Amino acid sequence: MLKALSRPAVKLVERYLPDPYIFVLLLTVIAAVAAIAVERQTPLAVMRMWGDGFWGLLTFSMQMLLVLVTGFMLASSPPVKKLLQRLAALAKGPGGAILLVTYVSLAASWINWGFGLVVGALFAKELARLVKVDYRLLVASAYSGFVVWHGGLAGSIPLTIATDGHFSADQIGVVGTGSTIFAFFNLAIVACLFISIPLVNRMMLPDDKESVYVDPRLLADDEEARVRIHRPADRLENSTTLAWLVGIPGLLFLLDHFLLRGGGLNLNIVNFLFLFLAIVLHRTPRSLLISLNEAIKGGAGIVIQFPFYAGIMAIMVQSGLAASMSEALVSFATETSLPFWSFISAGIVNLFVPSGGGQWAVQAPVMLPAAEALGVDVSRVAMAVAWGDAWTNLLQPFWALPVLAIAGLKAKDIMGFCLIQLFITGAVISIGLTWF
Repeated sequence: MLKALSRPAVKLVERYLPDPYIFVLLLTVIAAVAAIAVERQTPLAVMRMWGDGFWGLLTFSMQMLLVLVTGFMLASSPPVKKLLQRLAALAKGPGGAILLVTYVSLAASWINWGFGLVVGALFAKELARLVKVDYRLLVASAYSGFVVWHGGLAGSIPLTIATDGHFSADQIGVVGTGSTIFAFFNLAIVACLFISIPLVNRMMLPDDKESVYVDPRLLADDEEARVRIHRPADRLENSTTLAWLVGIPGLLFLLDHFLLRGGGLNLNIVNFLFLFLAIVLHRTPRSLLISLNEAIKGGAGIVIQFPFYAGIMAIMVQSGLAASMSEALVSFATETSLPFWSFISAGIVNLFVPSGGGQWAVQAPVMLPAAEALGVDVSRVAMAVAWGDAWTNLLQPFWALPVLAIAGLKAKDIMGFCLIQLFITGAVISIGLTWF
């Protein structure tokens, strides 16, 4: 049945889903028109919100570009290549490849979302070299595991409300991760998704005549040319000593950060870890730079699209449109249904504000008073917003950009499969938030 359902979904998306750049332009127009029509903002005010906020994600844009680049460099280092090859060899046939890449992506995304995006995409490429399998579904399976990130160790909303002095601390206090990430209802949702997502991906596997394969030779990495030393600079470029003199202190800094200072994971630390592991494992600066030149080719979408999303976020937040959408959806909620409607509202807002931390800043002033008025557990409502933020990433191509860049595909190639997962994961998460 799922195979039959996925076929029209794939064709629909392939025909009508535009390039992610076109998607962000359409969202910009929709957000601006809605702010004028619904919030009674003037066109001049909306234009100023958009322009003033356009560069608001520059730091985050660079972080995301580095997620792609440093993750690619790490995964293309000789030791990690061998590890991925051995892991990929465990796949027995196309069905096994789909299951394996989904499990790896789910586990990696639960640990850290940036890690999951990069590892899933690179592992999909490695599997495609060894197994004849529909490449679109393989990459879609790698991306589908991303949906668990906000219920995992790096979830920005549960980590925010577990931090002393967070912006809503006066209202709800500090909510520990035992009530959010490690609560029974959240772990139950994660466990159900670890079962359902791989099985759904496997059941969507097209027949051989409908599958789209990729030539393994097109996925092969360029072989590094034989090193020739002609000048002193060549010795520096191929110096293991120089690479390790910088790389090893970087790794020692991380040990100090985690063990002696009790630091945690964040996006900067993940990128720092990827970079300095890559420096050490590539052994020479020349090897690292060859990998860098290959990695940077896929970053164009991130560079051009993230400023537009920053502008959309500014319109949604400053005009009051995001708060109005949330208020409308929770206005008829009951004690039992508030987590569900919080989840749905967060999923809709995420299409326009694809940032977990930014979305919580918008929705918390609406959701928390509603939870208190209805006597609903605040931690459950917070996780409902977190899951909603993660859920519609299966429809929103914003977060798929690093995966697509690594895999060499377009959004229309994978989003048809992701659309089926959107409905099934939505049902699983809704039931978990309401009844577990």
